[in-house]
Parts: sequence; C-alpha cells; structure tokens
Amino acid sequence: MPDSCVAWGCKNRRTIQTKSRGITFHKFPKPKALRKQWEIALRWEGFSASDSSVLCSEHFREQDLDKTGQIVRIREGAKPSVFNFPAHLQKPVSERTTKTSKRAEESLSVNCSLQIQETRPPPNVDHSYALPADPTGLKARLSEALARVESLERDMRNVKKREQRAKSIVISLLEDLSGKNVINEELEHKLNFYSGKMKL
Repeated sequence: MPDSCVAWGCKNRRTIQTKSRGITFHKFPKPKALRKQWEIALRWEGFSASDSSVLCSEHFREQDLDKTGQIVRIREGAKPSVFNFPAHLQKPVSERTTKTSKRAEESLSVNCSLQIQETRPPPNVDHSYALPADPTGLKARLSEALARVESLERDMRNVKKREQRAKSIVISLLEDLSGKNVINEELEHKLNFYSGKMKL
C-alpha cells in the first residue's frame, strides 16, 4: 500500500504520478523534540506519528529541502510550515504546559500563519496560479521561483557530471576491449556512439 501524506487535507500518495511531479515523502524525525514539533505543526488533536507516518515535500519551504544528492532530504532542524488549514484549525488546538513546548508552538504558529497568508490567493482571484496583488506576496512568489530555478540548475549540473562520468567509463571500457581484441565492429560502433566520440 503506498504511503499517504498525513497533513490535514493533503491527498498526496507515493505514486508514479507524484514522483513525476517532483513530490517526495519524508518520515518523521527520530529526535523526540523535533518529532514533537512536526506533530504540533500538523494541528491534529492527539496525533502521534508512527514509524511509517510520512509528510510530503509540499509542506516544506524550498529552502528546507536538500536536493543536492540523488535523494531529496529535509535539512537538519527544518520543520513543516506550508499548510492550508481550515478556519477552525488556524489557532493551536490545545494549551501547552511546559515553557519549551510553549516556545516551540509560538514559533511554529508564527511560521504557519505567515506561510498560509503567502500561499492563499487573493479573494477575487479565480485561479491559484494567478499572481498575488500585494507586493509582499509577489516578492514571496518570486523568491520561491528563484529558489526553484537555482535548485533545478544545481540538479542539471549534477546530471551533466554523472553523464560525463558514464561516458568516461564507456570510453575506458571501449579502449580495454579494443586492446584485448575481443570486440566486434557493431559493438564498437555502439560504444563509440554512447561515449560521445561519434555522432549519428
């Protein structure tokens, strides 16, 4: 059974379609304090994450995601902050009793409410892809877009480096097989093509 995001109202599941859209799924952190902050951020009353509970990448800011490797990871200490809560969940569901949990909740509620304001479209806009009318919202959207472009450019550089390494391996293999005289003309032709030595 595919993993489903546990965030309120989120219907994202781990499928080929979500993968093609660049959506990734992340387990709750093991350190108890950070795990608790993630649970509080969800605003599910009485929710306690299991070892199989996951959140999708759409609930994290672009700068919270580390896309430098082959696997997308959540940066250390990052917390989910992008939600679209209904009115009754806009305020924290319960009073916190310890100073630490109160401080954690206050910082999360500020982050969540700011993020909700940034992502909610203006009242007279029919489509979610329309640009915000206010300069602050516009600046936030521009920052998100620039961060996404930077991330994609970094991914492209990594892909090009991997491709270059693969071509080097093919060239080395071709030279080795040619040196041992154990390669036929057709295979040599294909390897030359894959290594980039020869064009169609």
